[in-house]
Amino acid sequence: MTSERVATDEAAMRAAIDASQSARGISTPNPPVGAVVVDRAGVVVGVGSTAPAGGPHAEVVALAAAGDRARGATAVVTLEPCDHTGRTGPCTAALIAAGITRVVYAVSDPNPVAAGGAATLRAAGIEVVGGVLADDVAADPLRAWLFRLRTGRPLVTAKFAATLDGRIAAPDGTSRWITGDVARERVHRDRARLDAIVVGSGTVATDDPALTARHADGSLRGHQPTRIVLGRRPLPDGARILGPEAPTRHVASHDPAEAVAAAGDALSLLVEGGPTVLGAFLAAGLVDRVQAYLAPTVLGAGAAAVLDASVATLAQAHRFTRESVEILGDDLLITLAPTV
Repeated sequence: MTSERVATDEAAMRAAIDASQSARGISTPNPPVGAVVVDRAGVVVGVGSTAPAGGPHAEVVALAAAGDRARGATAVVTLEPCDHTGRTGPCTAALIAAGITRVVYAVSDPNPVAAGGAATLRAAGIEVVGGVLADDVAADPLRAWLFRLRTGRPLVTAKFAATLDGRIAAPDGTSRWITGDVARERVHRDRARLDAIVVGSGTVATDDPALTARHADGSLRGHQPTRIVLGRRPLPDGARILGPEAPTRHVASHDPAEAVAAAGDALSLLVEGGPTVLGAFLAAGLVDRVQAYLAPTVLGAGAAAVLDASVATLAQAHRFTRESVEILGDDLLITLAPTV
């Protein structure tokens, strides 16, 4: 998107947010940051996102793309530039050396190891503006990373696709396809931005899923999440989930916490079920978000989306607050967060 003109800091930050999306699932354990360099005429002359761990941060990528045009320009970044030396040098030093005269960022870095970039830049005579579209960035591209800093574990999303009466399969076991093409495309796009995906060993035996992120033509997307199978049932020889497309880990347990631990440094983890696994994560208090894909279909019988034996009365129900509702073709995607 270089050569695009942006009239305001907010417009430039939205461009940086767009750039950050390509780092999701790629930059872990580092945050998926996006950056743009905007010259004095308001033209975007460099775009960058965080490379895989050990590679350059978003600011450095954007500065390299801008080259000499970075001198006198503004850098717009979704996260306060880091001020420490790890596997790469501090982004503050790179911005100063490139001749940037103004830095705009969204979210202040809460990591005490890397924080302090704004003060260092100001001390070097650079104008710094913080907090631009901070809520948007914290709620989307940096949500899982910020959650990991607060809690020490990945953000866990429970996802299911169901009919209006909460069925994920008909009585004869058929389940393909409950939702339509647009919803399935969204699922695969989201998979390509994840670190790990969890499914039960029963689902592997019954449905033989690949759990890959694919394009509509069946080709693989650029990033594939680690596949985690939870359950004591042995994985069948030749199961698609054992294919070479991505790593697969079998956690021979029924404990959701062990599946979370198996995800390692993951920032984001998606639980795709089946219903017993989804219920176990809910009962364990390990669901931080729900994605419910609802099709305009009624079965009247068949497998329920979630089975949780810990709930005996309405008072024990897991309750959620609506975050968003999206129309995906004929289907709906309802995104929910636990009610505090």
